Amino acid sequence: MENVNKLDTREIYDTRAKLEAIHQDIKRLIEKSNQDYLNIMLNNMKEDIIDSITTYITEDIQGTLERNMVDPCNMRETCKSRFSKFLEDNAELIKETNVTKEAIEKKRQELNDIKETAPYDRCEACFSEVRSLFDKQLNLIGSMEIYSDDNPEDKMEIASIPDETMVKTVLEPISNKQRLQILKSMAAETRTFTALSELTGLRGGNLLFHIQKLMENSLIIQRHERGDYMITKKGYNLLVMLSNFQKYLD
Repeated sequence: MENVNKLDTREIYDTRAKLEAIHQDIKRLIEKSNQDYLNIMLNNMKEDIIDSITTYITEDIQGTLERNMVDPCNMRETCKSRFSKFLEDNAELIKETNVTKEAIEKKRQELNDIKETAPYDRCEACFSEVRSLFDKQLNLIGSMEIYSDDNPEDKMEIASIPDETMVKTVLEPISNKQRLQILKSMAAETRTFTALSELTGLRGGNLLFHIQKLMENSLIIQRHERGDYMITKKGYNLLVMLSNFQKYLD
């Protein structure tokens, strides 16, 4: 009898284990079905959004060209048709899941080729509008995360940036407003201690502290004892880099 009870107990455990396995399979199936349904919904929503965006872009193209192209001009309608086709073809890239840098460069070259055939000097006004619309499209494509002009080699270079050295010798020296003012003021001419004091509103030791910080990191030098201060090549290159970076802040 004891053996029979043990057998029954084992069978109960086995049955429970099988039921639990079936339960887990059903649970996974339901979860997968829900996820599949969610994916279908998201894809449909994305398609609707993209359709709305492309419709808006088409209307924006037509409206902008109509308002801002040179008028009167005997080539106006011909150019408008050609510009519209170029921009509408470019807008089709939004429907792609991935837009390569080569595809964008090809469109840029296409626009340059069109410009080469421009017959008049005043054509630049119309091309300016087309470039503006083209840039808006690129920004939109970029915001949808289907295109990035990042170069893999750039990412490798970014990874190799020496953290401690960069912070200590570049970022920290220009992290202060007055030090950046001092550096900028020397981009075109040398500066005396008095001139820098008037520029920054700092006096004596306070000003000297910031000057020495820039000198320690080879961003500026003093031409001779008690002489004028001037920017170094490293300091000037840093200003150029900041100037180029500024456009990405807009």
